Order: sequence, then C-alpha cells, then structure tokens
Amino acid sequence: MHTLDSIRNERLGWLKHKNVAHIIDEINTIDDIDTNITIDDIVAIEIPNITIELKQKIEKIAVMLKPWRKGPFKIDDLFIDSEWQSFIKYNLLKPHFDIKDKIVGDIGCNNGYYLFRMLEEKPKKLIGFDPSNLFFTQFSFINHFVKSEIVYEMLGVEHVGMYEHKFDTLFCLGVLYHRSDPISTLKSLYQGLNAGGELILDTFIIDGEDDIALTPLERYSKIPNIYFIPTVNALKNWCYRAGFKSIELLEIKTTDLKEQRKTQWIDSQSLEDFLDSNDSNLTVEGYPAPKRAYIKAKKA
Repeated sequence: MHTLDSIRNERLGWLKHKNVAHIIDEINTIDDIDTNITIDDIVAIEIPNITIELKQKIEKIAVMLKPWRKGPFKIDDLFIDSEWQSFIKYNLLKPHFDIKDKIVGDIGCNNGYYLFRMLEEKPKKLIGFDPSNLFFTQFSFINHFVKSEIVYEMLGVEHVGMYEHKFDTLFCLGVLYHRSDPISTLKSLYQGLNAGGELILDTFIIDGEDDIALTPLERYSKIPNIYFIPTVNALKNWCYRAGFKSIELLEIKTTDLKEQRKTQWIDSQSLEDFLDSNDSNLTVEGYPAPKRAYIKAKKA
C-alpha cells in the first residue's frame, strides 16, 4: 500500500515532465520582487517599477501555461482572461460559508483561483488538492508574486480521507461528475472533515423529482469523463449514504455564456461549442444542457 508521502514524492516527479519542466525553469528565473496584491473578482498583482524585460518574460510564461481555465488574473497590465469567469461561482457561494480561522481544503482546485480569493476570509490554513502538473505550475506562477502560504498538493479526492489532518470546511466544485463512484468520493470527503465540518459542493444535475441519474453513453458536452448526472433528490441521497446528516440546497444555476466562454487564453472549444446549435437547452449529444446544483452538507 502506498503511503501519502510516497504518492506525494512520486507526483512531485511529474514536475519534471516535458509539458511543464521548461516553464518551471522560466519561473525560477524571476527574482523575488515587491508586489501589491488586490484580491477581488480579479486576482490582481501590481509590480511597481516593472521593467520591459520582466513584462515580456511574464507574458511569455503566461502564454506557455495555456489553457487558463479558472480566473481571471491580472499581472501588471497583462490580463489573463480565463475560460471561466470564476468569480460568478465564488460570489454565489460566499454568503453561505464562514472560513475565518478554519482549516480549509479545495478539492480539484485547478490553478488556485478560489484559494487566492479565500485569503481575504482569514482562514487558519488553505490547502488545495489537484493532480495536474499544469495547474500546479499555473498556481506556482501566480503565487510567486502573491507570496501566500497556501499549500498545493498534487493529490486527488481519494487522498482526502488519509490526509495528515482533518478539515473544517471542504470545497469540491465541479469534481463529482468526473468520478465513476460518486458515493465513494463523497465518503472520502466525509472522512476528511472534522466533526461539525462542512462540505460545499457543486455538480451537474438534471431536472426532476425522481431519485435517478443520467448516465451518458460516451460524452456529455463533448466531455468524455462524465459518469453520473443526478437529480437533486438523487444527489441528496448520495450524500446521506456517504454519512452526511444535514444537506442544504443553496442554488441551482444553468451554465451560460457569460460564465464559461472561449477566450484567447484557452485555444480550444468552450460552452458555445458544446451546445446544440439549434437548441441551447441541449448539448450536442442531445442531453439537457449543463445545469449545476450547489449544496452544503454537514458532518454530524
């Protein structure tokens, strides 16, 4: 059986892979410089007295790090207009959590946009989980300037229950539908929480009152690794079966072209390409268009 340290060490080796190793080398050539940080809808980094050479280097690295899925970020006058306007989701959820002085984890944290936003809430500790070496490198690039104490682990949701400590609040945003066993995933999240801890989760849902889930044949919105899309009632049942006792539906929101769209920072397709060109209520495969439920589940 692999220990957490052995998994961690193995994955740190992924930073030597050719897709990111040369970018990390470039980041390491940037000196430790003074910055002013503004954290709002845009995570903005001001660099006083920035040189033309540094501007060019920052832009070069940012382009090398594409695609930028979550954000946006601004470094001096370089605006990284990410595919997702992630502040829409964050601002939707913000009234529903209090993480001051708490140990917080973001599972599937991507490049850490939500973690950077959470710095303003004064948590005790922030830890991100995501096994992508590209997203880790994007985070490292931004954090080179932010200089936060956020811990980024190249681990997955399956490692949360075996982590060195428990969490007061866990965020798991846009992950559950990528898991072939959603109840086991929810159990791992449950095991990672302290008693009385909270899980903030969002996932795709379908309309209906029955306790059922859509199981796409091959792809959903052109995404291959989408396994189950439940009704809200089925999602709640999954949470109950994982051990959660108090489940609150916070919001249901259809994903629209304001929140997710194609930009020059992804060089690939986005929501507009995933929907039926004749009926935006359907995906290209004929399934209901993406809609998300946001829930809060508590550990007794």
